[in-house]
Amino acid sequence: MAVGRFYLSCLMLGSLGLLCILFTIYWMRYWHNGFAWNVSDLRFNWHPVLMVTGMVVLYGAASLVYRVPQSWVGPKLPWKALHAALHLLAFILTVVGLVAVFSAHNKKHISNLYSLHSWVGITTVFLFACQWFLGFTIFLLPWASPWQRSLLKPIHVFFGAFILSLAIASVVSGINEKLFFSLTNVTKPYSSLPSEAVFANTTGMLVVIFGLLVLYILLASSWKRPEPGILTNRQPLLHDGE
Repeated sequence: MAVGRFYLSCLMLGSLGLLCILFTIYWMRYWHNGFAWNVSDLRFNWHPVLMVTGMVVLYGAASLVYRVPQSWVGPKLPWKALHAALHLLAFILTVVGLVAVFSAHNKKHISNLYSLHSWVGITTVFLFACQWFLGFTIFLLPWASPWQRSLLKPIHVFFGAFILSLAIASVVSGINEKLFFSLTNVTKPYSSLPSEAVFANTTGMLVVIFGLLVLYILLASSWKRPEPGILTNRQPLLHDGE
């Protein structure tokens, strides 16, 4: 039953993650003229799409690699490599998203890093870079001793969930900030809740729900990778769906 619930949660999570990305793309295409790298306004539109895709959806998927029951048995190295690779892909998309917004701002002579959204966002990316480097050097490379890994593992796990929470806060505040800047028409202000505001706010709620589901799966003790020597007590979980 536990494995069945896990895969049902993963199905819901995948659907929510895809909706988050598609809704963000549609928002930028329908209300903000789509995407282009050589036009500053359209270059900016890559920013929300890449941040949602990288810092939220891919990051969340990478965080759940060790919750897959098949990862409980056999060599751990392939799962470590997959965990690191997904996070690296998420980080690359995030960096491209940052390049998009900084270059678009500079082209239009708009100040960078002055809003709370930008402060939270850049802090999230900085912590993400530190987290990935720490994970790669301590947990993937073979030089770290077992006591070093056991010492740093709780910190690594805590900051993984913390960074995801910050990413969600950054995305939600970014959606709100974009709406405040865009919906300045006196006949259709943000306060009148025009169709763009409804759609963008719905996108933000989907991101929040996605993040909460990721955190729920991460915290569910029955889905955590067993410590060495404990697997025999949880072996039936691997066969629940059979």
